[in-house]
Amino acid sequence: MQNPIVPLRRGMAPVLLALVISALPHLPSHAQVDVGNASVLRQLVPAEVLENSSAEQYQELLQQARSKGALAADSNAQLQRIRGIAQRLIPYANQWNSRASQWRWEVNLIGSNQINAFCMPGGKIAFYTGIIDKLRLTDDEIAMIMGHEMAHALREHSREQLAKNQATSLGISLGAQLLGLGDLSSAAARFGGQLLSLKFSRNDESEADLVGLELAARAGFNPQASVSLWRKMGEATGEGGIGFLSTHPTGPDRIRQLESNVPRVMPLYEQARRR
Repeated sequence: MQNPIVPLRRGMAPVLLALVISALPHLPSHAQVDVGNASVLRQLVPAEVLENSSAEQYQELLQQARSKGALAADSNAQLQRIRGIAQRLIPYANQWNSRASQWRWEVNLIGSNQINAFCMPGGKIAFYTGIIDKLRLTDDEIAMIMGHEMAHALREHSREQLAKNQATSLGISLGAQLLGLGDLSSAAARFGGQLLSLKFSRNDESEADLVGLELAARAGFNPQASVSLWRKMGEATGEGGIGFLSTHPTGPDRIRQLESNVPRVMPLYEQARRR
């Protein structure tokens, strides 16, 4: 059997790598927070494949909730509340990832005591009633959570994590992927079911905090709510079975980083409030 790994011709690697880098979502020129450019690794997993897999998993989750009577109806006041917040945030998403203009955004509410919320690749958002009720969240604090979760999708952290996991396990070279071999494409579809269990790195969490902070400020939500939110999260760590906090660790460093960035985005908030 022929070796499926096609070697790169001499001189091709720098050119192909430059093409990959140029195709990545870069930091918006007008961004007030400093998170740097996106990682090149996410290019190893086709975005469309991952987004399609996310949409399927999301629909399965909604169906499970519906079968248990836990999926909020469109008339639910709490669902209307979070959808209203999303409508204010989404217009600013394209600035962080041009693909977001093609996403079919969805926002749903699931009745559960879990303190949890997420945004899957492709803009599939879900909140659990527990995170709103137990933490007694204000609209500003909900916007900070939603902005944070949207930022994970916009910065394509799941795509990057899957690329790292599968490239390592499959032993696939960057050169082979740049030439279009489909191993990681099929892996993305096959392992898409792991999306809700992925744990992001500390850098990913920091990026999501800051990008979410700016998204929310541009949409007219008070940046100070980011600090009060994570203080509430820290106080909630004593409760058992908090899925959100298992993947979103709290701590003084996180709060200090937010506090130091609030002044950067406060003018955006003030400008939005004047509109």
